[in-house]
Amino acid sequence: MKKLSMSIVGVSLDLGQSRRGVDMGPSAIRYAGVVERLEALGHQVTDEGDIHIDARQIAEPGEAKLKNLSEVLKANTNLALKVETVVKEGRFPLVLGGDHSVAIGTLAGLSVNYKNLGVIWYDAHADLNTSETSPSGNIHGMPLAVCIGLGDERLVNLHQTGRKVNPENIVIIGARSVDPGERILIKEQGIKVYTMHEIDKFGMTAVMQQAIAYLKEKEVDGVHLSLDLDALDPLYTPGVGTPVPGGISYRESHLAMEMLEESGLITSAEFVEVNPILDEQNKTADVAVGLMGSLFGEKLL
Repeated sequence: MKKLSMSIVGVSLDLGQSRRGVDMGPSAIRYAGVVERLEALGHQVTDEGDIHIDARQIAEPGEAKLKNLSEVLKANTNLALKVETVVKEGRFPLVLGGDHSVAIGTLAGLSVNYKNLGVIWYDAHADLNTSETSPSGNIHGMPLAVCIGLGDERLVNLHQTGRKVNPENIVIIGARSVDPGERILIKEQGIKVYTMHEIDKFGMTAVMQQAIAYLKEKEVDGVHLSLDLDALDPLYTPGVGTPVPGGISYRESHLAMEMLEESGLITSAEFVEVNPILDEQNKTADVAVGLMGSLFGEKLL
């Protein structure tokens, strides 16, 4: 892999969901040695610090369908501006979450620089809910819907107006917990999804080959990897807020990252939902850093 000039941006946001603690995810990933790991691979790494979050915010009664909306909007607006700047300066943005609502800001910032952006959504969940379909009101279950232009207009129009990604340019990998409204949306919007059924049936190699070929056919001008650590089975990543049994294995995930590295498609990435409070001796953050190693060129031999 070519050596990259990379900017790490932390987003210590845990207000997009109901279980506090994921705001410490960026610190846990740094503690697990992300900078040292990437520098050892020859990349030039600049840690840009964290986007400021007002940790005093709590959900208000009137925001039951969109919990903590004001602070989520503020954090993601700042993140979008930062990501846009990083890309314009020719650096690779690597965002550390925080909960998955940070993808709203990441994709908004990227969309300024890419006209036909592709997205690989590596996640146990589809994150395609809106305030009307969400059973919880947690915005971390809505970012993919927001980026295709569905949901509250304040979220949809963050940083720039309207849709940030075309639905046909999205590939979800590892889904195994999909709400009824999301199932309808997947079919209506034509979103490509590889559930655990496909991974079990065909194997990760075939799934990744198909996903990579699919995005190449779409002639995308960049591909963003949005990786939620709950995509993996909780056996490997216990420190996540919404664990779902029966997930992707540790080795399958490394293989997926290795294949993405070989494809040369990935132009930005984020790793989210590491919650140290729920973790076991920083195990989940260690896995996140290990996967980053594979994504950015680390080899077994």
